[in-house]
Amino acid sequence: MLKKNWLIILILVAALFLRVYRIPQVLGFYFDQGRDALVIWDLIHLHKFFLIGPTTGLAGIFRGPYYYYLIAPFYFLGGGNPVVPVDFLALTSVIAIYLMYLLASKIQDKTSGIIAAVIAGFSFYIVLAGRWLSNPTPMLILSMILVYSMFRIAKTNKRKDAQIWWAIISAVAGLSLFNFGSSGEFFYFPALFIFVIWQRRKFPTLKYLLISGFVFFLTFAPLVLFDLKHDHILLHNLFSTFGGDGGSFKLPTQSFMAERTRSYYDIFTNKLFDAREKPEIIVMVIAAIFFLINLPKLIKNDGYKIIILLLISPIIGLYFYQGNYGVLYDYYLTGYYLIFILFYGLIFGKIWKANIVGKLFIVYFLYLFFSGNLPIIWSKINDNCTGNGTICFANEKTAINWIYDNSAGQKFNVDIYVPPQIPYAYNYILTWRSNPNNVTENVPLLYTLYEVDDQHPSILNDWLKRQNGIGKIEAVYSTGGITVQRRIRND
Repeated sequence: MLKKNWLIILILVAALFLRVYRIPQVLGFYFDQGRDALVIWDLIHLHKFFLIGPTTGLAGIFRGPYYYYLIAPFYFLGGGNPVVPVDFLALTSVIAIYLMYLLASKIQDKTSGIIAAVIAGFSFYIVLAGRWLSNPTPMLILSMILVYSMFRIAKTNKRKDAQIWWAIISAVAGLSLFNFGSSGEFFYFPALFIFVIWQRRKFPTLKYLLISGFVFFLTFAPLVLFDLKHDHILLHNLFSTFGGDGGSFKLPTQSFMAERTRSYYDIFTNKLFDAREKPEIIVMVIAAIFFLINLPKLIKNDGYKIIILLLISPIIGLYFYQGNYGVLYDYYLTGYYLIFILFYGLIFGKIWKANIVGKLFIVYFLYLFFSGNLPIIWSKINDNCTGNGTICFANEKTAINWIYDNSAGQKFNVDIYVPPQIPYAYNYILTWRSNPNNVTENVPLLYTLYEVDDQHPSILNDWLKRQNGIGKIEAVYSTGGITVQRRIRND
């Protein structure tokens, strides 16, 4: 018992290290991150409060504002430095791993919890998800709170002991759908509907039902207020996106189902192995066969029922959801990543417990897992950001700092090219660095900053030609995939 307690502590410490190590250098700070940071800057410095949050991938549909309010205190504590909110989000992802360990221990045993924690702690894609400064990242911990709450309801024998957990489920479901999640989290609701029927005898009293309803309403109340203030623009956009013949839910074609099935395979399995060659595929097939053979026994366990219910819901539902041009990005299922891994951990824990052959199988799995994941994690987080196409937070700051150092206190303008979007990231770094936006007139000193654009080189070339017509180059500085030119405007 003591050994396993120390082991989980070591796993969590190592997992946190992998999630915060060299964040100041290799943080991905791009369009979304800059946009969000500018909103929070205005909240902190100009007291501009807001009722909507980041946009979704669907035109005219926004998330609620709670992601911004969640990370705003950490921007404030860090003096505007994005590294501090990233570290906070990384910590929440590690707490999620601990919750998963507790769940696996309660559902099956501590060995299963350790295996699940190892997979979540050292999976390349889960490490990246925990280092991401974006609204889906809190879904890692929210998903584990959801499963934990459902499990507590299922295991209690008393209705009164279940009531607080219904309120927590309401909060998590609302926050997931309206604030932090992407398309996949919508399918929590069909699973919860079935769960309610299953656990109807433990349904809350009227008092707690009203509390749960009120908590759920609070998760989207800011969006309702925004919609009321703006002539129901959000409601109209929702109807146009999801309603009618042109809506996002359609009967899938055979080719669409085949493509989506391939996406499921990739999303489910890349959390175990980045490269899925013959040995990795054999391991996964054996684990799947073991699960199917033991399914009649496993399904008697309430924990397995909850996990399978939550996983089946998006698998079926996303065959019919074809929004965002039918594209299913991996991060759409962030709210299921750790549910996947909890499932994997329980199956592998069962295999470990079977016999000596099962133990050897798990040792071989761990060998494949670590040899496949640790090298690419280490390479990723040790990127020196000097490659010709590399864009990291470190060289973004270096480029902006060069402008300030080179200008030597003179007033200047900055013109920025970022393919193919608005340069929010640089706008934020400029604002954070010293707010040069007070320079509105066309002063002689101009800096043109651009990122490498291998996909649209002709657009970049046209932009540079226009800059050549504006000013003459006096100096050039490059860092990674970023180039800065000091220019003096033509007379």
